Amino acid sequence: MSPVVDATSESTRTDAVTAAVDAARAGEVVVIPTDTVYGIGCDAFSPEAVMAVLDAKGRGREMPPPVLVPDVRTLDGLARSVPTWVRDLVAEAWPGPLTVILHAQNSLVWDLGETRGTVALRMPDDEIALAVLSEVGPMAVTSANRTGQPPARTVLDAATQLGPAVAVYVDGGPREDNQPSTIVDCTGEHPEVVRAGAFPADRVHEIYAAAQAVAGTTPSPEPEAPAQGAPEPTPSPEPTATPDES
Repeated sequence: MSPVVDATSESTRTDAVTAAVDAARAGEVVVIPTDTVYGIGCDAFSPEAVMAVLDAKGRGREMPPPVLVPDVRTLDGLARSVPTWVRDLVAEAWPGPLTVILHAQNSLVWDLGETRGTVALRMPDDEIALAVLSEVGPMAVTSANRTGQPPARTVLDAATQLGPAVAVYVDGGPREDNQPSTIVDCTGEHPEVVRAGAFPADRVHEIYAAAQAVAGTTPSPEPEAPAQGAPEPTPSPEPTATPDES
């Protein structure tokens, strides 16, 4: 059994974060809590570790993982041609449950899978996750469960499904009934909410419309957002985000 390190108290949190950071830097796979559900992840710039994450979940390169970042400033290092309305959106939503799909920087030396030149980015609102990210840097992180199974809301849920495929499990306590992040495809002329989640879809369109108004342009027609509880829409082939992402 891979070690489970306790991060539920101030006295144990530093050692737990250090264990996760050391494992990720060594090219290993870790499970960490986020503000939504538990995530399985690794250094985003380690192709072998990214493949290990996909293997642990039982999925292929056609479903690349999103990338969690420690800071809003990381946005420009990983994405290009970021529209003003996206900057306004993340300024309000990050850290928090919003994933934005953007065109990736051409200079990035990584292999997340079949991304078709895009990257899905999120800054989680979780002290433990941000502490790990601040040391490791961008991490490829997706929900800590086998594909097709419920996302893990406790470290035990994650360990039961993923077992020895993970080097270190960080226990940050239960995630309760948190909603997943809202996923917004920002690669087109207007935002497309490809999965409804904790961040209001209406607010996405309001921020987009406000930015268009300031720029003196007419907002494009808003696509209808999926209703809460409705079947998830199928993302277009280009975006990297996946339906069970954290």
